[in-house]
Amino acid sequence: NAELPGAVLGMFDFRAETTLAVALDQLLDVLAFLRDDPDCAFDFLTDVTAVHWPDREQPFEVVYHLYSMGRNVRLRVKAAAGPEPRVPSAVSLWPAANWLERECFDMFGVVFEDHPDLRRILMPEDFDRWPMRKDFPLKV
Repeated sequence: NAELPGAVLGMFDFRAETTLAVALDQLLDVLAFLRDDPDCAFDFLTDVTAVHWPDREQPFEVVYHLYSMGRNVRLRVKAAAGPEPRVPSAVSLWPAANWLERECFDMFGVVFEDHPDLRRILMPEDFDRWPMRKDFPLKV
């Protein structure tokens, strides 16, 4: 996109599902564009999650699943993050991101910067691990 140069790092289609890989430093700009541009109109954030790839230089991917109600189209947006993942919060774009980001923080340890209430939602407050990371021990 000419409005966001360098923001989209790749676009992939698999089984009629489209995924955009975007630069982390432009993630919020891309998400806002996808929501606000009338040709895109991705007005519904259905999920925020992460994937842990321990052997990669950027071991985390934060994944947003978007849906355009008016166009009946789904889109996946991914941004890679480092070993201590810090990602801008999307709560200002979609209030529903509040609980979705809290779950992602709780399970993967992704810190969503500027989140209004980032704290554990499933695990006890004093739990010091991230159960969905691939290096989480099967036996504690």
